[in-house]
Amino acid sequence: MTMILIVNGPNLDMLGKRDPNHYGTTTLKELEDRLLERADGLDIELDFFQSNIEGELVTFINKSCSNANGIIINPAGLTKVGFSLLDACIDSHLPVVEVHLSNIQKREPWRSDSIFSRVVDATLTGMRWMGYVAALDFLAARIKKEV
Repeated sequence: MTMILIVNGPNLDMLGKRDPNHYGTTTLKELEDRLLERADGLDIELDFFQSNIEGELVTFINKSCSNANGIIINPAGLTKVGFSLLDACIDSHLPVVEVHLSNIQKREPWRSDSIFSRVVDATLTGMRWMGYVAALDFLAARIKKEV
């Protein structure tokens, strides 16, 4: 069965409590439930991990990538500075989709530059929780070599 890692960076455990104008009102658990529902229809297993600590995110990817077929990552506050997290994604040799709940291009200038966007297969921004579902659909098709 196809396995996709869902990796969420710093402060994403606060979804539903953070600024709803940027992040919506969906909690991380609700987001995961929506992804599980969609994954079931695609016959895909998901492995979720969230941490506020970059090293924990790196360790998760390094330990899990050999059993996975792809990664959906929201690097959050590490988007511009998470070089060890970026290296873990690169070293996984898996297709990777970057997701941001808000449109980072329309926000503060320091948020708009992503080191991940230069190496991932796709980047989705500003779609809130729907970006994750779109990323899952894209990654499933990519793994099946449909796109």
